[in-house]
Amino acid sequence: MNAKVAVITGASRGLGRSMALHLAAQGVNIVGTFHSKETEAMSVVREVEERGARAIMLQLDTGDSRGFEAFASALSSGLQQTFDRSDFDYLVNNAGIGINAAFTETTEEQFDQLIKIHLKGPYFLTQKLLPLMTDGGRILNISSGLARFTLPGYSAYAVAKGGVEVLTRYLAKELGARGITVNTIAPGVIETDFGGGAVRDNPEVNKMLASTIALGRVGLPDDIGRAVAAMLSDGGGWINGERIEVSGGQNI
Repeated sequence: MNAKVAVITGASRGLGRSMALHLAAQGVNIVGTFHSKETEAMSVVREVEERGARAIMLQLDTGDSRGFEAFASALSSGLQQTFDRSDFDYLVNNAGIGINAAFTETTEEQFDQLIKIHLKGPYFLTQKLLPLMTDGGRILNISSGLARFTLPGYSAYAVAKGGVEVLTRYLAKELGARGITVNTIAPGVIETDFGGGAVRDNPEVNKMLASTIALGRVGLPDDIGRAVAAMLSDGGGWINGERIEVSGGQNI
């Protein structure tokens, strides 16, 4: 029996990289996407292989839906050539960016960019890839704790992520006939390069945010990678249409 295959957008760094490595440790093969940093992407391929799984990386701009048909074609070829598969099992809509701007200063260009990458992209990429997904597959959409609590400067980002959470429920309902589950993982504050890396690189910011979390520290990429791997393990098969926040108990 062929090993499971997961498609993870934005897998070359940060949360996506951690997801890929934790899934690989469970024997899941990886198709990752990267926007521009091919060297980092190929490094993840090597790390996946060190964990005993196989991986390929494909270029994708999740903010430009005009490229989705070509990506689906490249994915189909990659599945056949690398994994001897015509389909895949898991889709993780992870790719994204952060823009920090006060509501009164957010431009239409910034708003449109966030909506394209975080909401329109997952909407139409999922639509385009569904013919390649096996029945009984699983979709995880990545949202944010900021769709529940507020942090000034992220209104547009949070609005897009709120849309992702609504989309998750609709997909769970409409894809149920194929046995496909759809859920949302909503990370809290994590030490990555998100938003310029302030949480990771600024001790004062890190300490301030840690004080809002019941477990007393900010999150690490592996906290999210492990959660995604758990959701896509056998134990997550009956969870559907849910928003699961992975934040250590932030702002509760």
